[in-house]
Order: sequence, then structure tokens, then C-alpha cells
Amino acid sequence: MDLRGASAESVAALASELATAVTGSEDRAVTVAESLFAVAATLREEPALRRFVTDSSVPAQARSGAVRQVLGGKVDGIALDVVASAAEKRWTRGGDIADAVEHAGELAAVRSAGTEIDRLGDEIFALKQAVTGNAELRDALSDPVRSRDDKARLIEDLLGGKALPGTVALAKQATAGTYRTVTQALGAYAEVAGSVKGEGVATVRVARPLNDADVARLNAGLARQYGRPVHLNVVVDPAVIGGIKVELGDHVIDGTIATRLDDARRALAG
Repeated sequence: MDLRGASAESVAALASELATAVTGSEDRAVTVAESLFAVAATLREEPALRRFVTDSSVPAQARSGAVRQVLGGKVDGIALDVVASAAEKRWTRGGDIADAVEHAGELAAVRSAGTEIDRLGDEIFALKQAVTGNAELRDALSDPVRSRDDKARLIEDLLGGKALPGTVALAKQATAGTYRTVTQALGAYAEVAGSVKGEGVATVRVARPLNDADVARLNAGLARQYGRPVHLNVVVDPAVIGGIKVELGDHVIDGTIATRLDDARRALAG
């Protein structure tokens, strides 16, 4: 989510309000998340409502009052407060409010994990790897003809009773089509989980499993380089051949033998 100006400030404020609202209510946070996801979809589907609640010429109280009138009794109370607050804020573009409400839902789902945020992040990453490596599953979750309910049932079959409720809620939301692909959505959710803990999230690709000492050294080195703790997701990939590749956000550190060989071939060809 790349929001700027007033929208970026509003998203930051909403994230803080959401954190305060669900602290101590982690068991309710999944319901809050699901309500926020539903409201985000409504804002995208109802342009008249979206235009009204982002119209700066309308008094803020009138905008939030309209939200409470339209959604009152239909969504969780905490979620209603968050959306009403969003309606009072300033937005650079009208469509930004739907993205912001969806992001608040992502934060609520992550915070539902309480002290098990690391587990939630690991579950999201594992699901992303499963979807990436299984074309049949990827197609089933991405099929535009398949209904959201059908995809939700597939997620329940895969994760129900095995993963945290917040993980299941995020997995279902990943099929909503608001991100370019399901795997992109899951990658974004992993970063949200990291942000809640104040961590970066790095994907590390190696030819062979790393031992505990190697993981500790790499973790410490990345933390020094980026100035914050880093959660490592290690992927064993035979294509690496040797060396290591680290992806953290838009940053890539590629020290693999495969890449060096490719560079050498290009140099020879040139």
C-alpha cells in the first residue's frame, strides 16, 4: 500500500487507534478484521458512499454520522468506530479510504495473534510457499469464476483447526483480488506482521539448511545493516547452488553462485 500526503498521515493515525482499540481484546480482533474487510469491499462497490465520506466540503461529523447510520448494527462495534474515524480524516484520493480500512483489517488480524505474532508470520509465509509451489492450489485460489465462499471453504479445509484464526482470516482475504496476486497479498501480510513487532521480514534463499549459529550471525548482521530486528524466513532452494540470497522489502542481497555464473556468462557474451 503506497499512500501519500494526507492519506499516509490518516493511515498512521488509524493504525494507532486500531492498536489501542484491540489491545486486551485479542479474542475479538478477528471479528473486527472481518468486519473491516467487509466495509472496505462496500466502499469499493459503492462509489456514492465513498465519495460522501471523503468529501472535505462535508463536515467531518456529518461524514462519520453517515457511516454510523449506514453500518450501525451490521458490523463489529470496534470496526464501526475505526471506519467512522476514517470518515473524519483527510484523504489524498477518494479510493484511499478503502485501502486504509482494509489495512486496518490486516492489522487487526495480526494483532489477534497476541503473543503468537511470530507463529502467525510463519504460517502466512508457509502458506505463501505452498501456493507458490502448487499450481493447482494457486489456480484454485485465483480463479475469477470461483466464488469467494468456495475459496473460503478451500482455505478452511487447508488451515481450519491447524492455523491461528488470524492466519485463516488473512488467507481468506488474500483471495479478494485487492492485491495483484494471492502470493503478493500473503507477502504483504507477512510484512504487516513484522511491522507490528517493529521488525523487517527477510526471505533467505540457500542451497542447504542453515544451522542455528549461521542463522544467528545472519540475523545480527541484517539487524545492524537495517537498524532494526529482522525476522528470517529461510527457503532451501537447490537452484541457488551455493551462497545466499536475501530479499528484504525492495532490497536484494544476492551472493549466490548461480548469479555469479550468470554474470560471468553475460560478461563473456558481451
